[in-house]
Amino acid sequence: MRTKRGNVARKRRNKILKLAKGFRGGLSKLYRPAHQAVLHALTYKYRDRRNRKRDFRRLWIARINGALFNESLSYSQFMGKLSANNCELNRKMLSEIAIKSPATFKELIKQVNK
Repeated sequence: MRTKRGNVARKRRNKILKLAKGFRGGLSKLYRPAHQAVLHALTYKYRDRRNRKRDFRRLWIARINGALFNESLSYSQFMGKLSANNCELNRKMLSEIAIKSPATFKELIKQVNK
């Protein structure tokens, strides 16, 4: 007796084709190219979930540094003074304050410089 894999194989292929939905041309229609494209896509997805955290941290630092530019204070000096004053605001919140409420950010700078 031979083993027939019709159902199992079709489900496996359909799972890959479902993941490849939206890819261009044969990459979303044909199993073999779709399988390769999905493997690459999942690798990039895993990598970029980690890179996203780096990118946002860089953005927050750039925003804080930009807000400090007129205050003749560098980012590293500001962060050093914050930690010396036991301020536990993270970079995300500091950048939000710098953009949405510059007056509050200036008050924070005054507090840190005391």
